Amino acid sequence: MALPGLGRTLVTAGKLGQKAAEDIFRKAQSSRTSFIAELTGSGAVSAFDLAHIMSTSFAAPLVDMEAIDIQRLPKGLLDTKICAAYRIVVLSKRSNRLIVATADPSVQDAAEKIKFSTQLGVDWVIAEYDKLSRLVDASSATATEAIENIVGGDFEFDEDIPVSTAIEESDNSASEVEDAPVVKFLQKMLIDAFNMRASDLHFEPFEHTYRVRFRVDGELREISSPPVAIKEKLAARIKVISKLDISEKRVPQDGKMKLKIGADRVIDFRVSTLPTMFGEKIVIRILDPSSAKLGIDALGYEPAEKERLLEAIKRPYGMVLVTGPTGSGKTVSLYTCLNILNTAGVNIATAEDPAEITLPGVNQVSMNEKAGMTFPVALKAFLRQDPDIIMVGEIRDVETADIAIKAAQTGHLVLSTLHTNDAPTTLTRMRNMGIAPFNIASSVILITAQRLARRLCPHCKTTVDIPREALLQAGFKEDDVDGSWMPFHPVGCDKCNNGYKGRVGIYQVMPISEEMQRIVLRDGSALEIAAQAEVEGVRSLRQSGLHKVKLGMTSLEEVLGCTNV
Repeated sequence: MALPGLGRTLVTAGKLGQKAAEDIFRKAQSSRTSFIAELTGSGAVSAFDLAHIMSTSFAAPLVDMEAIDIQRLPKGLLDTKICAAYRIVVLSKRSNRLIVATADPSVQDAAEKIKFSTQLGVDWVIAEYDKLSRLVDASSATATEAIENIVGGDFEFDEDIPVSTAIEESDNSASEVEDAPVVKFLQKMLIDAFNMRASDLHFEPFEHTYRVRFRVDGELREISSPPVAIKEKLAARIKVISKLDISEKRVPQDGKMKLKIGADRVIDFRVSTLPTMFGEKIVIRILDPSSAKLGIDALGYEPAEKERLLEAIKRPYGMVLVTGPTGSGKTVSLYTCLNILNTAGVNIATAEDPAEITLPGVNQVSMNEKAGMTFPVALKAFLRQDPDIIMVGEIRDVETADIAIKAAQTGHLVLSTLHTNDAPTTLTRMRNMGIAPFNIASSVILITAQRLARRLCPHCKTTVDIPREALLQAGFKEDDVDGSWMPFHPVGCDKCNNGYKGRVGIYQVMPISEEMQRIVLRDGSALEIAAQAEVEGVRSLRQSGLHKVKLGMTSLEEVLGCTNV
């Protein structure tokens, strides 16, 4: 009987008798399994011993598959069907060669298939068959197979959601919604995103592929490539639990959903759909209510900045503005302030588009332009509801700004956001919107601009020698570059994402002083306001970021990338 290469190798090495090898080969043929699966399953040779035998026989290095991070494996280099058929995993690509893990390098057909498919050479490394098989199943199974093998955790959707008429009347729609593998796949993606501390999930359909990406620490990472056929069912599932119209695929929609994790943990998700050429792209923003309850110390404010902010929000009336680009943490900052102010003795009302994080004790109103519920309408209604504190999700137009300013001038504390680059330009932006200088000067009491920079991993960060001239050019002062400290540089380890883990806030907290009010009243420029802020000891965003470089929280390149001089 002609034994496979693995059997001959074991017999030649004296690790298996000829008759025993032939018996195992016959069983494998009759049960339609591979020789190596039957060999290790029968206990004739353990997966551990087999790996060491093959490593010695083929002079190939050993690799422990349990130390491999499946999320960091390269994607798209080799057809997943080939990986599943030959039980192999591509670990990396070097020049024109692939580094491939296998338990049986004697299979010549595998190497030929890889070369034909990729036009690249193959360098084998040896892995234990059982560990390798688990990784192959996790990384290269079809979406349906993978999600049917998901271990059910202690989580469930909060689905006290009325089913729309379109679903009740359509059997096809109902089957889409109740497709069990799709439900499990979506749950797994949401749980994985939460565990990876992602801020967003992107479900993206293309002509021949479907891609799932997570934004982790501000960077998008490809996580999964399920079959493109799943896109309709997945979109329908997300839209149903987000209270969206699954029959409408031509216009964008926005909604919310919740996920219960354990007995007392609920995570909110904001859902946005966008029609594209090949289906609906869906982005899900993770809104963890606990993030608003971490406290102001967890946000990364320096002691002086924290004191200025707390002093402003504890004043009985006036306007506090938080500014920055999308994704800079403005919402969490506002909710943290609201959480501090949220006591039984105050009436708080918020107008948001949509309301993102649920805060018990706060009257939250979501905007609905189709129904006529706009920011101006909500603010006018708030003023008849005896409020103490009003939060406006965003000042978008002069009408909203006028009402908010009047509220701030008539005994209410108003919190809101604007999209500007820094604190000084916020005042000139309001002037350009058409708001009178007197109203700006008499209502705005503090502006905080912010960015989120990636935090260096404490386990692998290392010092780096940056020339003194480069530090000075970045914005450090002569007194700072005294040789008493060293900047840190990202390295990367198994506990972080390319040297970074989490994010830290960079803030410019600018109280509006009497001198700044005079500059606004005479219609001064943002440069004049910035110069006055510097005189009064207000750090710019760049200076605030450089201070965190000095403290070892983040890297110089990260600060340079997210702030202007």
